[in-house]
Amino acid sequence: MRPRHSLSVRLAAALLTAPVLLAPMLATPAQAIIVFDPSNYAQNVLQAARALQQINQQITSLQNQAQMLMNQARNLASLPYSSLQQLQQSVSRTQQLLSQAQNIAYDVRSIDQAFTQKYGSVSLSATDAQLVSNARSRWQTTVGGLQDAMRVQAGVVGNLDTNRTQTSALVGASQGATGALQAAQAGNQLLALQAQQLADLTAVVAANGRAQALHDAEQAAASAQGQEQRRRFLAPGTGYQPGNAKMFYGSN
Repeated sequence: MRPRHSLSVRLAAALLTAPVLLAPMLATPAQAIIVFDPSNYAQNVLQAARALQQINQQITSLQNQAQMLMNQARNLASLPYSSLQQLQQSVSRTQQLLSQAQNIAYDVRSIDQAFTQKYGSVSLSATDAQLVSNARSRWQTTVGGLQDAMRVQAGVVGNLDTNRTQTSALVGASQGATGALQAAQAGNQLLALQAQQLADLTAVVAANGRAQALHDAEQAAASAQGQEQRRRFLAPGTGYQPGNAKMFYGSN
């Protein structure tokens, strides 16, 4: 009787404990069970890598745009140095020297008037005193032209030191230019400096040419006047007429 009773007790205990052991398994929901999917994980990693690559590309694009804006700012930056005032002063000095031309100015009307009055054909009715006066006036004009030419030459030589300083400054500004605009402005100022130097050279050539033209005109007028004076000297006159001469003032 005891073995059979003991087996019954054990079976009853097993039946009572079975629901308790199965209860946690039946109470756990299906959503709480973690399942690892390798293909899904690989797709997520690939999407994250692509997103990171796009972000890097956007950052690179923004950096390129920022660099482009910086380059544009450099290209639009104005040159901090200007030689315009110094060049204008040099040109003004040369023009002032040219405007101070003596006797005959650099004017077509005054030149025509002077050549009509002093360098034209010699008047046959002019007195000897008038001929001498005209010759003296022409000589003074020639000397004045030579002096004017030398003054213009001296002024141009005085501008050489200014031109040297400006050339050095503009070349330095051109080499240190940070953008296209600064380089272009430096180049334009160098061209302006060359134009000013050409203007000085033109002024010297004009002054020298004026002096030479006045000298040649004086020679031509002197030749014409010499012919007239020789004609008057050789013209037949009354000849020598004897007269009374007095040795001492008041004597008989």
